[in-house]
Amino acid sequence: MSLLRMSPGGSQEVVHFIDRAVSNVEHGRFERSLSGLTAVAAMVTTAEIYLEHYKAGFGNKWMWSPVLVTPPVVVAGVAGVFSKRWAKTALPVTAAVYTLNGLAGEYFHARGVSRKPGGWKLASYNVPMGPPIAAPGLMCVVGGMGLLAAILRREK
Repeated sequence: MSLLRMSPGGSQEVVHFIDRAVSNVEHGRFERSLSGLTAVAAMVTTAEIYLEHYKAGFGNKWMWSPVLVTPPVVVAGVAGVFSKRWAKTALPVTAAVYTLNGLAGEYFHARGVSRKPGGWKLASYNVPMGPPIAAPGLMCVVGGMGLLAAILRREK
């Protein structure tokens, strides 16, 4: 995909989509794209979380929390693509909640490893066999993307 753009000298030049996207990123204009990416990443992340927590039988009521905090992030992320107001108000709030939920998940997963027989003394066995320690960090990364989107400028 390419666009025609008038140069300062009056001549037309072809601007390719990739060049324009790279220029926007170089100049900190990535708000719309990162808002949409946050929404998509939250849906994919939560689908994986749901399947893993389903396999664990949702044994702890807190296992539902990632599923419950996702819809607001998705709505705010999609709305942030179309509205600067949503990207600067709702998205950072919902992304912060999503990030905090990921941090809580880190605590619960670490606690799950410690509750296995032998706890952290048998970390070489309990970490691979227990709740995945790094998995909630993905929620933190996705939430961080939403927070970053609110700081950046909108694309031209």
